[in-house]
Amino acid sequence: MERLHTGPAGGRLDPAEYESNFSDLHPRFGKHEALVASDRCYFCHDAPCMTACPTSIDIPLFIRQISTGNEIPAAKTILEQNIFGGMCARVCPTETLCEQACVRNTAEEKPVDIGRLQRFATDAAMDAGRQFFKRAAPTGKRVAVVGAGPAGLACAHRLALKGHDVTVFDAREKAGGLNEYGLATYKASDNFAAREIAYILEIGGITIAAGKSLGVDFTLESLRADYDAVFLGIGLADTNALGIEGEELAGVEDAVDFIAGLRQASNKADVPVGRRVVVLGGGMTAVDAAIQSKLLGAEDVTICYRRGQAEMNASEFEQELAASKGVFIRHWMKPKTIIGDNGKVVGIEMEYTEMRDGRLVGTGESGLIPADHVLKAIGQKLVPAGLEGLALEAGRIVADETGKTSMPKVWAGGDCVAAGEDLTVTAVAQGRDAAESIHCALTGV
Repeated sequence: MERLHTGPAGGRLDPAEYESNFSDLHPRFGKHEALVASDRCYFCHDAPCMTACPTSIDIPLFIRQISTGNEIPAAKTILEQNIFGGMCARVCPTETLCEQACVRNTAEEKPVDIGRLQRFATDAAMDAGRQFFKRAAPTGKRVAVVGAGPAGLACAHRLALKGHDVTVFDAREKAGGLNEYGLATYKASDNFAAREIAYILEIGGITIAAGKSLGVDFTLESLRADYDAVFLGIGLADTNALGIEGEELAGVEDAVDFIAGLRQASNKADVPVGRRVVVLGGGMTAVDAAIQSKLLGAEDVTICYRRGQAEMNASEFEQELAASKGVFIRHWMKPKTIIGDNGKVVGIEMEYTEMRDGRLVGTGESGLIPADHVLKAIGQKLVPAGLEGLALEAGRIVADETGKTSMPKVWAGGDCVAAGEDLTVTAVAQGRDAAESIHCALTGV
């Protein structure tokens, strides 16, 4: 794809523009701001916000603690339920979870800023180096966790807390999963993902085995033989293909790879981006990729989604954020052919769609969108390698509400399970709850 050369030293933008574009989307509250925001809470007895939180954080309690100047105890309240409380405060779609359920959320009022208050408390604890967790006496039990993302590390932390020794295997060189590789940079700036993981690992009893893949370096059977229990938090590591002509052209890229490359880049000016970018998909990954393309200096960025606005998985807030950054969102169109010239993408032919007899169909009418960079964000899927013998449903692992799978000694949680919701907070809840189930199975308690 053609690079844009508008800034100094061959970059697209000035260094100050990169820094501004990828700074915190919602900077942390100051002390006074937090006190004012916390004072808006009614501290409901039957708090609907708490019910809406997948990790069941006692939201009224931690906000009351902040309102009385006790942000460190507030962090303890949060982290006891959600050890990834700092990241979830940054990336949770609070507008569709706790803040949507807030009784203040009316036509006349906005909801309490629960997410930003949660960040205020957890950041205060991390900055102060305050740890709230101490390992129980060693149990002598060993647990293998596959996947160092939110589900796997939440499971590992809870197991370590209870005295078990945990080895976490991950295919990548850095722990964190999507928190490290898959989130928009402006949502987790200042290397926060790595800092939070370091904080989590301070509990001890957790060993990270990086660069180790299930089905390549070890098998489920070998783990079951060597460990007392196994937890799978392997996420959805493969991406769906378009299955159309031109998908192999230079300039056609998976959005998850684009985001990962940006997250790991030491210099944003080195990240290739086209002048005219088309992003295919309607979820959070599509929006993150589109916004960041614009922030990197792309001139025209268009999201194309096959259904209507109401069906987009990205929240209304995320869609509005994209529009505010200059991203154009087009609905009711699906990719038909990617057009190339000398091996490089120059455009994409999109077919218009409609609902007919309850089914999404193409209308036969199409149009061409010029593009030198096409990002595919049409969903991810499970890599089945190494999962032989496990029951699967719709391409994901079948697990009950405690995380137990069809295979003895094996639990699972996060995006890889059939009940996953592709949310960090849900993955954390499932990893935590599976750890409690594993603990009961290993100790009979």
